[in-house]
Amino acid sequence: MPDPAPAPLALAITTGEPAGIGPDITIGALLQLVGTGNGMGQGHYRFHVIGDARLLAQRAQALGVAHAWQRRIADGQVVVEDVALGVPCAPGQLDARNGRYVLALLDAAIDGLRDGRYAAMVTAPVQKSTINDAGVPFTGHTEYLAERAAVPRVVMMLAGPQPAHDNAMLRVALATTHLPLRAVPDALAVPMLLETLTIVDHDLRRHFGIARPRILVTGLNPHAGESGHMGREEIDIISPALALAVDAGIDARGPYPADTLFQPRHLRDADCVLAMYHDQGLAPLKYGTFGHGVNVTLGLPFIRTSVDHGTALDLAGSGRAEHGSMIEAIRCATLMAGHASGRHGNGASANGRH
Repeated sequence: MPDPAPAPLALAITTGEPAGIGPDITIGALLQLVGTGNGMGQGHYRFHVIGDARLLAQRAQALGVAHAWQRRIADGQVVVEDVALGVPCAPGQLDARNGRYVLALLDAAIDGLRDGRYAAMVTAPVQKSTINDAGVPFTGHTEYLAERAAVPRVVMMLAGPQPAHDNAMLRVALATTHLPLRAVPDALAVPMLLETLTIVDHDLRRHFGIARPRILVTGLNPHAGESGHMGREEIDIISPALALAVDAGIDARGPYPADTLFQPRHLRDADCVLAMYHDQGLAPLKYGTFGHGVNVTLGLPFIRTSVDHGTALDLAGSGRAEHGSMIEAIRCATLMAGHASGRHGNGASANGRH
């Protein structure tokens, strides 16, 4: 007798800020992906949408897809995990009383990942101000997930298709994330950069199936410091960290001037760029991939992907929100979960050099 088919991989999708486009893009992405011949067919995956069920139904009605949404739920490949709103919510109207609701969505996904019910989580955007106004200090998904997972360091990486190269993915990881620019030099240190490179190398191998990742590293200063004439971080911190990484078997190269690194001829054979600070790496990536990019948190004990944009309050409930980034975040999560489970990412985006 043939071996029985493996159980579907369960992915959790948190719907984010209820007044924003999170519910809209979750519904739109799943309607496009599930049961439409996109490799997400019945039996491979089950999508657990974590959010207020009534809100999702109302948003589906506003988008004119209520029947199709209910049909996906009835088919069983989409499961709504109902978490009640703090107070009723209208599109585009923030209410701090729903700040803790947003965190409850994340906590439900994390708990499911910890006990093995979910293979990965995908997050819709949140409104940081609403959570802070609810009395909970919150700087972002990345930091919150790291705290809940009790890991000392995680790495924020965004990825998107390279326009100049078919079947290639541009990945940019960050040495520092949400810091004021004046604080970045003081945050850089040899042990920190070595740990960051180790996390990037490990997760590209484990979750993306890249046998020997090639990582290109930017400098901090203009012209990568120009031999110390424009700063010594490249000499005193970045280069020593790279030498230690190479000694540890990591294919890390640099430091390169950031203003010339993001060119197709340099990126052709690279699997990831490590940038020193937020805008240095994400400005060129988002210019080329915005709306189709994916935010991946590396270094967690579980898989997390997200969209590359914010809550877009003015578009909520209008039917004008693009859900391309959510589609790519879901596909990326299936790719990573597939590699982690030995299924090699059935149904994932074709983009990527493996």
